[in-house]
Amino acid sequence: MKTTQSIGLSDVQAVYSGPEGDLWELVMGHQIHIGGFKSSMDLAEKAGIGKGMTGIDLCCCNGAGMRFLLRFRNVARMTGVDATETVVERGRRRCEEEGLSDRINFVLADVCESGLPDGKADFVWGEDAWCYVVDKPKLISEAARLTKRGGTIAFTDWVEGPAGLSEAEAERFLKFMKFPNVQDVQGYRELLAENGCNVLLAENTGRFAPYVDLYLGMLDMQLTYDALKIIAFNTELMQSLAGEMQFMQQLAHSNKIAQALFVARKK
Repeated sequence: MKTTQSIGLSDVQAVYSGPEGDLWELVMGHQIHIGGFKSSMDLAEKAGIGKGMTGIDLCCCNGAGMRFLLRFRNVARMTGVDATETVVERGRRRCEEEGLSDRINFVLADVCESGLPDGKADFVWGEDAWCYVVDKPKLISEAARLTKRGGTIAFTDWVEGPAGLSEAEAERFLKFMKFPNVQDVQGYRELLAENGCNVLLAENTGRFAPYVDLYLGMLDMQLTYDALKIIAFNTELMQSLAGEMQFMQQLAHSNKIAQALFVARKK
């Protein structure tokens, strides 16, 4: 696992309370994860998430994943946990606007210490967000604690790819993305096993590189004005952000970073 010492929770909260978070939503939509609807459906189908289940979304952001699960997988109830007040309040408003607030509850808390009861959830869910959490062992321990026996932990995340990152590449990537560290597939496998789970799937989705190509293309070909407006028409900042995105694009095409999918069953 590659780590930087300069990033913490406050940095992540700053991103999603400000223009940088709005930029991510501009190019990725309400579902701020690689693959959007298709990725969510793929994860839900592989994990067997379906009708009548209750779940917990750790790092739920604006709650788009939970709204997807209610609408398209017939999940009964969801609880979302996130440490950033801005996105939690936005999520509550969107759930109310969509008529889903009676079945979705938000908790403003550190996902490693959610305060929710032991073993009540049929499943714990996450989409491309656990990369923001400093303490990965504590996070997986919390996910396992919240899941009932026989329940499921299902998540996607940004991970170090099979080609591996150099220390310099990792430092630049982590600082740009505001990730305190980045796990790899084997690391997550081991953490899940250590917390009493059978790992059913741990695989590279293959989505990362083509979707980064898509986001850069959209910003260049269609959304330039919209992006500039978000950052107060600061063209120098726009060029800097584009350069970091292009660096990330190179890492993705070199198999140094990836989106991975995990499904585990609690014993």
